[in-house]
Amino acid sequence: MNEFLQTLKTQRWDDHRYYHHSRINQSLHLVSALSFLVSYALLFVNPAWSALLAWCVSMTTRQAGHFFFEPRGYDHVNQATDAYKEEIKIGYNIRRKIVLMSVWVALPAVLWLTPSLGGLIEPAVGFNGFIEDVGMAWFCLGVTGLVFRVVQLWVTQNLMQGLAWGFKIVTDPFHDVLLYWKSPFFLLRGQLIDPMEHVGHQQAH
Repeated sequence: MNEFLQTLKTQRWDDHRYYHHSRINQSLHLVSALSFLVSYALLFVNPAWSALLAWCVSMTTRQAGHFFFEPRGYDHVNQATDAYKEEIKIGYNIRRKIVLMSVWVALPAVLWLTPSLGGLIEPAVGFNGFIEDVGMAWFCLGVTGLVFRVVQLWVTQNLMQGLAWGFKIVTDPFHDVLLYWKSPFFLLRGQLIDPMEHVGHQQAH
């Protein structure tokens, strides 16, 4: 258990210090986290609508922060190039995210063209039925994406890294609220980039 918690702590720390310098990105992660928490509650009521909220609001705000606002140049705080950070990223780096988001965008079109998915599911009846099918497809995509990366980390590194990352992803919404709730206030004061003084202090020790 101690090894698992230490691995989880390291993954969380590296994720924050390497990939969340932009206050806009941090603020969007806060919006995403709050939306994910609502989605988690909705999961027990209607998984399809939970997935619709998670993908259309939570994931889009989260990934927009990374794609459009996070600096991609040399990281002076961590003394690391963007290429290095992308290479060592434990989860989905930009290249993997593009693949995942492309599948997300393509799924509604696939369901529209083949409502039964070749006989795998009962074809949707009406527009509401189609939307629910899209939601369930996105729900399956989310689970598949999570499990796939856990197994991939198990094979390429070790099982502990995979399990810790899977747990990290599921609990990130709770952690992000605690970590980034102040970010909008810094942003309103005109601070676009987190100086990450705590990172320098940690590295000095």
